[in-house]
Amino acid sequence: MKCKLLVVVAFLCAFGGAPSINGAFAQSSMDQRPLQQLQQAFVDLGFGMFIHYNIPTYMNDDWADPDASPEIFNPKKLNTDQWAKAAKSANMSYGCLTTKHHSGFAIWDTKTTDYNVMNSPLKRDVVKEYVTSFRKAGLKVMLYYSILDTHHKLRPGQISPAHIKMVKDQLTELLTNYGEISALVIDGWDAPWSRISYDDVPFEEIYNLIKSIQPNCLVMDLNAAKYPTEALFYTDIKSYEQGAGQHISKEHNKLPALACLPLQENWFWKTSFPITAVKSPEKMINENAVPYNQVYCNFILNVAPNRDGLIDDNALVALREMGKLYKPIGGFPKFPAAEAPVISSNLAKRKPANGSWSWDMSIMDFAVDDDFSSNWTSHPTVKNPWFEVDLIKETAFNAIVITQAKSDQVSYTIEYFANSSWHPLAEGKSKSRILIHRFGRIWGNKVRIKYLSFDSVPSIAEFGVFNERR
Repeated sequence: MKCKLLVVVAFLCAFGGAPSINGAFAQSSMDQRPLQQLQQAFVDLGFGMFIHYNIPTYMNDDWADPDASPEIFNPKKLNTDQWAKAAKSANMSYGCLTTKHHSGFAIWDTKTTDYNVMNSPLKRDVVKEYVTSFRKAGLKVMLYYSILDTHHKLRPGQISPAHIKMVKDQLTELLTNYGEISALVIDGWDAPWSRISYDDVPFEEIYNLIKSIQPNCLVMDLNAAKYPTEALFYTDIKSYEQGAGQHISKEHNKLPALACLPLQENWFWKTSFPITAVKSPEKMINENAVPYNQVYCNFILNVAPNRDGLIDDNALVALREMGKLYKPIGGFPKFPAAEAPVISSNLAKRKPANGSWSWDMSIMDFAVDDDFSSNWTSHPTVKNPWFEVDLIKETAFNAIVITQAKSDQVSYTIEYFANSSWHPLAEGKSKSRILIHRFGRIWGNKVRIKYLSFDSVPSIAEFGVFNERR
């Protein structure tokens, strides 16, 4: 799996919340905490346990056969209390369980599909048992959920309104029936390997649904591979799957973050696990958890239960060793104030673009192609470069986000075209790679940036125009 890994965080002890009534949970908007406070509380959790346990546990591949029978999901000794005790032994502060992985098998009592644990030989709600055990042990509770769902054909090019309804209904169950959820980690969305965009399954709608049920829930999408590390795009917490080559900068990170690794070589249990050495407890703590905590980053370590539903002995020993090395201190460094996450669809994506003279291999459409690795780059002889995007028709918008190819000192103006003329919208001077401007909603046909001065030739990776719900 990819730790790959979008998502939500609320904190029971720190922030309270409405109680569970008859199995249902409702969080009052009056209890809502500022986003930055929730993000800092997440960072301060420090160290947690990722638990990949689902139908792939009973197969040889992390990506399970989408037609695998529920009959194979048959643990004989499932004990979520053991999981919680193991997490406590490592001085972890929370857990995060894979409620549904990419093959679509739900390990809770869902009304949305028959492809779930209640139709397996176990016939027990694993999510319910997990949240009960972890809360009983004084640990926070987070949940993982995959948008990609190969069993239900929620795949690129096949997504229907019924699929989107299923996603909303499943998330509603998870956020309503299991008390306060400290985080929802969402996966399989807008990643190169899933190819399901935030337009195919509308991110802003899902994000607002989550917040409407549990306002204090942080939404965390595992999308660090595609989006720049200098701002929060489609997530409340920036994530880094180290096994996939995503590494946080200990020198430059300024955002609340999560880094993850599996204790073994795979995310889901394999028959080799009990007889294969796990990763070094010393490295997991001294080279991951401790230094990351000093740069606003929470570290989550995956520990995969076996086919009996238990954590193997060698993993238990390693976790106890980690507990001797990791001593939660609280009061981790406070991350600088960050811009609110960008969660809306980019209205400029793949729209017609124009600009001043540019390099032939770096022309205008590269700045609206939804690819942050390609750029529009001005020709160095142009003294005051400009770039514009044509929205085709009069369109409402209230935010502009311009991602430059690199950080650079620039001064600029932003204008919009309406009623047959250009109008000033914003101006700025910045050394940041990402230029973010939010304002009251306006209507226009085009938007452009004009560079007044710069230290190096202007180059735009992506030009974003957004109509955010506020």
